[in-house]
Amino acid sequence: MSRNAKINTLLLLIVAALAVLPLALGLGDDEKEPFAGADAQAETAITEIEPDYEPWFSPLYEPPSGEIESALFALQAALGAGVLAYYFGLRKGRRQGAELALAEKAATAGKAATAGKAATAGKAATERTADGESARAETEQV
Repeated sequence: MSRNAKINTLLLLIVAALAVLPLALGLGDDEKEPFAGADAQAETAITEIEPDYEPWFSPLYEPPSGEIESALFALQAALGAGVLAYYFGLRKGRRQGAELALAEKAATAGKAATAGKAATAGKAATERTADGESARAETEQV
């Protein structure tokens, strides 16, 4: 198993433990609503401290039922997860594209260097041949 697979497995186990342990250990059994949201707990705490407290404002939209409120919350979470997944996918794609461009550039530079060396070698051979022919021509003239 690779190192990344081990880390991913460990993270998955930790997340599962965080979800299951409060239920398995019975945390919150002594409360009327064991797993109430933070808003409900804050409202309860405020009314215990200050029974005459009145909120400063009211919500812009009050869903008609708890199910609709839960559905809207799930939709919000799904949209947020989609935005995060898009962002991380975009970053990974850009990084892979940059690596691919560098690899192609290196390959092109390697081909050009090989072609340049071949051209230089061919030019040098031509010059040697030309020098040899001119030397032969000089010896024949003498």
